[in-house]
Amino acid sequence: MSRAEYQHALTLASQDRHDQAIVFMRQYLAQYPDDTEAWNDAGVILYRLGRYREAIACLVRSLDSVKDPTQAFTNLLEVYLAAGEVVSLGSLADRMIRKGVLHDAFLQDVSRDLKERGYFAAAIEILLAGRRNGIPDPLEIYKELLSKQPQIALFCGGDGPTFLQEIQRWLADRYPVRVFEGNTVEQVHRLMNWSDISWFEWATELAEIGSEASALCRKIVRLHRYEAYLDWPGKIRWENVDTLITVGNRCVREQLLAQVPDLERRTRWVTIPNGINLVKLPFSDRQRGKKLAFVGNMRMVKNPMLLLQCFKRLIEIDPEYHLFWAGKEQDAVVEQYVRHMINTLEMKKNVHFQGWQADIPSWLTDKHYIVCTSVIESQGMGVLEAMAMGLKPVIHNFPGAEQIFGKEWLFDTLEQFCALVLAPQYESRRYRQFVEKHYSLQQQLSRIGKVLSSLETPVSRSIYPRKAVLAQP
Repeated sequence: MSRAEYQHALTLASQDRHDQAIVFMRQYLAQYPDDTEAWNDAGVILYRLGRYREAIACLVRSLDSVKDPTQAFTNLLEVYLAAGEVVSLGSLADRMIRKGVLHDAFLQDVSRDLKERGYFAAAIEILLAGRRNGIPDPLEIYKELLSKQPQIALFCGGDGPTFLQEIQRWLADRYPVRVFEGNTVEQVHRLMNWSDISWFEWATELAEIGSEASALCRKIVRLHRYEAYLDWPGKIRWENVDTLITVGNRCVREQLLAQVPDLERRTRWVTIPNGINLVKLPFSDRQRGKKLAFVGNMRMVKNPMLLLQCFKRLIEIDPEYHLFWAGKEQDAVVEQYVRHMINTLEMKKNVHFQGWQADIPSWLTDKHYIVCTSVIESQGMGVLEAMAMGLKPVIHNFPGAEQIFGKEWLFDTLEQFCALVLAPQYESRRYRQFVEKHYSLQQQLSRIGKVLSSLETPVSRSIYPRKAVLAQP
């Protein structure tokens, strides 16, 4: 295809015949994949067709060497807004600032324009990107933007905020946030009435109370795993919940539907895994070794019985392997059994109980494998964090494990466990890349941002006419 056909594609686009234009543009790019201006034009055409994800992919390809990177940035900004990918604007701005393309004045102009058009969340993302890269933001403008955002209340209850902490920090930069610290139903209702969106972490008692309240706020319930196996799902009035977020696998979903068969008709249901903060997990390109790590309290769900049988078979093959166990002695029955079997199987020299560890990343520094023998996991955060550090995973094929980890690192039998540990393949970088691709914190926060955007009240959405600032192809 020649340059003439490329011009023909642009002509078709100028005549609003975008469905035909993109066909010619794709053919041209197949022959000239290094034409960044053409990738920009293809992105604009796809935007006009409403094919936002494809448009973003094309425009990103044009960023590195397009003649006017600020225009490419502006084009991408508009597509992200149309696609509801507000959080992604921050990552885009980070990239452009680090390339030296976006400067103080331009960022402030963009944030002011977004503010005037009612895109308060997007304006905040731009200002926060500048802040992360050492560009001071105008504090008064930031405070004004924050005041226009929905007010969010967080309810955690007795299960605690362990899995909410990263989300809470992220929310606090973007919304007025309050955390429930009361202990009465009246106090729950009072905070709900203050909020525009109430987030209930764990589908337990507070979620039940919140679902029965007459507060006008929108409601999110996030269910992890164990709640699905108790009677809480049947007590929650799901028709009063705007969004149910589950973090786990298909088996949790099946259990929920067994309890509440019409759940999907009563509320919106999305799955967003917990995110792994890769910045806090130092990667080490490890070599094969003989130290196995197991992270988990002594309780039945962690299946220590299988762990001991697997490890016994391994040291029968090679007695130089050692198992290091981090966790509390939570269940007296399990503890008694575990210590009895270690003595019976003569493994005292190879199994090392090291108690609860406040700093798991440091504890994992000299380990080579992360072992999971659980009967069920919502996601297996401990395994994913260890993989991010470069440890090879060895995972019992619990229900739903394949959905989370794929097949490669799963075992069904003692022999398969030993084969995984003894195999010559050991690829630390690939374990890290798996987590980066599927479970990075930024990806999950972006998805949470989309959920929140869908629940925002009209005052926090665009109330000004959209400006068509995309460059015409």
